[in-house]
Amino acid sequence: MNTIPFDDYLRRFDYAERLAMKIQLAEMFDLYAEGKAHLIDIRFREEYAAWNLGIGTHIPLNELPDRLGELDRGKTIVTMCPHYDRAEIARLYLTLQGFTSRYLTDGMLGIVNALRGDKARDYMIRLGETR
Repeated sequence: MNTIPFDDYLRRFDYAERLAMKIQLAEMFDLYAEGKAHLIDIRFREEYAAWNLGIGTHIPLNELPDRLGELDRGKTIVTMCPHYDRAEIARLYLTLQGFTSRYLTDGMLGIVNALRGDKARDYMIRLGETR
């Protein structure tokens, strides 16, 4: 595993990295359907028990350091939470651990809004056809 010291990450942080650390819904949906992204729900267990999306993997933020072995280093790791604050913490941690990672700017609430009615059906059909 090739970790990056935080000081080094900050020294090389620029506009390109600022853009690269984010992913929006349309791109995330495409990468996930193509099997190129691993979607991680980093919310607390109680939040996940109350509601979840049915796609992605649940790894609470506070368990992430102990569960890195569950992540596929060959894929872009997309972190998500309801908005994006904890997802960005997870993304930064994963980046420093040597993963290619991005956080979902629209958050899980954006996914919920985007996958309503026919759109949810159509996307789940797409996932079935591409996996």
